[in-house]
Amino acid sequence: MTVGSDISRYPNTPRPTCRGYLHKRTQSAILKGWRKRWFVLKHNGYLQYYKHKKDEGKCRPLEVTKLEGAEIGVDTSLGKPFVFKCIPQSGNRIFYFCATSNQEMKRWLESMEKAVHPVHQNHVWVDVTLHNTTLPPLAIKNPECLGLLHQLDKSKDAWIQHYCILKDGCLYFYATLRSTPAQGGLYLQGYTVSEQSLGSKRSVIELKPPSEEFKTFYLCAENVNENKRWITALKASINKWLPLHQAVQDFMNRPLEETRM
Repeated sequence: MTVGSDISRYPNTPRPTCRGYLHKRTQSAILKGWRKRWFVLKHNGYLQYYKHKKDEGKCRPLEVTKLEGAEIGVDTSLGKPFVFKCIPQSGNRIFYFCATSNQEMKRWLESMEKAVHPVHQNHVWVDVTLHNTTLPPLAIKNPECLGLLHQLDKSKDAWIQHYCILKDGCLYFYATLRSTPAQGGLYLQGYTVSEQSLGSKRSVIELKPPSEEFKTFYLCAENVNENKRWITALKASINKWLPLHQAVQDFMNRPLEETRM
């Protein structure tokens, strides 16, 4: 299943993100010392770095490291202030980082700690949506909207047609009306929906994520009126899910004495 956002998988504990310059101790036997690099801690718990801030999103990272299960902490063995280290679960090397201040070091350590120990939660809603992907399109009960949509494939600069079903904050993509299983789905929690012009098309549906960590989607129906119908349905589906989820969480977090009947 192709997921545009994993916020729905961890609605109460979104993966941390952290960006900034750090000095990294070089591992080379020839060039020893500290090199200033632009680090990015992604929502999926991977730490990557670039030579410069401007390289993010334009160049491939110089290195990518999975933090889940790693050991992190302050290091005093090098005799340098604001140094902390990371030992990935593979254990074959140690990364040393140096921040510009104690506050900056704490910011990184707190974010990295959340990536090292991610909170995995099981949600009935996720199980239901995954089950729905195995069903034919018209077998999904009480859809909030359905019909043909074209999705922009930026890699091919082409619009790909899908038969789509919207249900409970999830948009399912099928090749045709009679296709099974679904080609993929998009969890819409946190996304904003708007009508935009794009290239030669004066009306497209933009699905913008709550964070730049996630992908922006562009969809287009057969005409402007169909776009507006989808936009209305998408907004309603997202807005309906969020208050309900918040209400459940608020109820679960209430003190016991307040929940007596």
